Amino acid sequence: MRLRSRLRETRPARVGPGIRGTRSGAACAFSGLSLREGKRCLLLFTLVAALAGCASVPAGQSSPGDPLEPLNRQVFAFNDALDTAVIKPVAKAYLAAVPEFVRDRIRAVIDNLAEPRIWVNDVLQGRFNTAGMTFTRFVANTILGVGGLFDYASTHGFPRQTGDFGQTLYAWGVDDGPYLVLVLFGPSNVRDAIGLGVDLATTPPALVVHGHDADIATFALGVVDGIDLRARNIDTLDAIKASSLDYYAHFKSIFRQHRAAALREARGLPEAPPELTDPGGLTDPGATPQDPQS
Repeated sequence: MRLRSRLRETRPARVGPGIRGTRSGAACAFSGLSLREGKRCLLLFTLVAALAGCASVPAGQSSPGDPLEPLNRQVFAFNDALDTAVIKPVAKAYLAAVPEFVRDRIRAVIDNLAEPRIWVNDVLQGRFNTAGMTFTRFVANTILGVGGLFDYASTHGFPRQTGDFGQTLYAWGVDDGPYLVLVLFGPSNVRDAIGLGVDLATTPPALVVHGHDADIATFALGVVDGIDLRARNIDTLDAIKASSLDYYAHFKSIFRQHRAAALREARGLPEAPPELTDPGGLTDPGATPQDPQS
């Protein structure tokens, strides 16, 4: 059964345990550095800690597809606790206080700011038709959508595309590396964690504003983005968590299916058909018996 449709797609971002949109401020809170330096330090710290864990994970306590599982589960538990204590309550307050029309305008502006980064990665991946659509979207939404306040392009046959540097590295043949749960950022892997660092530095306002003003703008945009994404997925994530025997494993499965679809797009491959499993022993009482040879 394919689970990725249960998550409302808005942009390549993490939701739930590890909300990607809150990365800037949280990184600085832990490092005490400037916002830009904090982002780099947190990403580097997470990668170093994860790779160091490769040598310290006891044999037999991790699955083949998740060699750092003990470490990942600890990080996942931390992210989940932070989400429960802080991020989710703030998202609920945002949902109650901000009208839907205003929330949709905020989301449209944030998505429009990411279009130049998506366009660059579409070009680097050789997806020129997709790049053309992304360019058209950005121009149309910026001009006809009143500075990106309205998603004019989507209503006129130009849906939003995917495009991040993790995808680009995949299109260039870079392997995933071990599955990682990044502090605050959520599910990822070594390749996508590197891509995340590049995306942080190439998504406006980072390329438009510089110095201290850029730090403030990036922080504000990251906080609003994370809160808005979390607010849009409150019910979905609650349902996933309530129905999960193992929330960590369930969330990992959803992430991997969602990410696999984006990676297939990076190589121009058609969408994979849903996987069908034979439950065994089930019969259709209304079916007509057929010759096994037919």
